[in-house]
Amino acid sequence: MEFFIQNAWAEGAAPAGDAGFLNLVMLIVLFVVFYFLLIRPQTKRAKEHKQMVELLSKGDEIVTNGGVLGKITNLGDNFIQLEIDSNTQIKVQRQAIAAVMPKGTMKNTL
Repeated sequence: MEFFIQNAWAEGAAPAGDAGFLNLVMLIVLFVVFYFLLIRPQTKRAKEHKQMVELLSKGDEIVTNGGVLGKITNLGDNFIQLEIDSNTQIKVQRQAIAAVMPKGTMKNTL
């Protein structure tokens, strides 16, 4: 019956020094790849957003993360006041701003 099923023989142990060093090198390469593909772009994007929020001024037209388009009427440390219509004003957190729009964007919308 042994000619149908081959016997499984254990292979000799691999040299310990080569495998440990190779694993360390692969771990370092993996970390470098994650740094350049995930960590670095995310920190760059966060830095750009922080700079944009700091440079806001009264009269800028912005879009929030929720999609609300408005003009800044008042700036505070943590909140800004937006005019979204002639008689409608809301308060929004500074960090909730997604983008600064070009001047005149509100006039060109419906």
